[in-house]
Amino acid sequence: MPVYKTLHPNSQTTVKVWKITESYDELFQGVKLKPESLSRVLGMKSELHQRGFLSVRHLLAAFGYTDSDLYYDQHGKPHLKDGKYISITHSFTFSGVIISDNKTGIDIEKNREKVKLIAHKFSNYEFCYLNEDEIDYVKKLTVIWGAKEALYKLYATPGLSFYNHILVIPFDLKEHKTVAWIDYKAHKCRFDIYFLELEDFTCVYTVT
Repeated sequence: MPVYKTLHPNSQTTVKVWKITESYDELFQGVKLKPESLSRVLGMKSELHQRGFLSVRHLLAAFGYTDSDLYYDQHGKPHLKDGKYISITHSFTFSGVIISDNKTGIDIEKNREKVKLIAHKFSNYEFCYLNEDEIDYVKKLTVIWGAKEALYKLYATPGLSFYNHILVIPFDLKEHKTVAWIDYKAHKCRFDIYFLELEDFTCVYTVT
């Protein structure tokens, strides 16, 4: 399908989301890949991952970029040749790209009960205000997970820990935004976090 949703958090930033309904063949036919990208997608064992990879290339095209405009550094962080900042995510049937004049990060996660089993790996301070009995517990955990993933992509610093160095302050799901802090070594930074529902998924993004 065409772009599922477009957001403009500010005048320097755009978010585009793709709902992946096409087959691998349909997505493959619509993009031109550089040799290393072609090798990468052909080497993927999961068709779900292949479709996610290709849908991101369709999102790049929607921004006016090609696969050749994108490259990755030694840490796997994506960059654009024109110097704009980019962050990429895909999860099952959704993919997302955010492009900005400023450092940015995005994550999409499926709302699943499974998140409760791994919450202790990425949540620390947040357990001070979370209530396991509340009806939106899974959604809140998913926002926290997504926020930390987005900030990890933005900060891109080896050694940064979800559990020890990133904290998300209390929030109301109805407000669709919160604040998070990175407290790592000599750096303490505040970030605005935005989130929205995409059917049974949660999209979280941040911009400096």
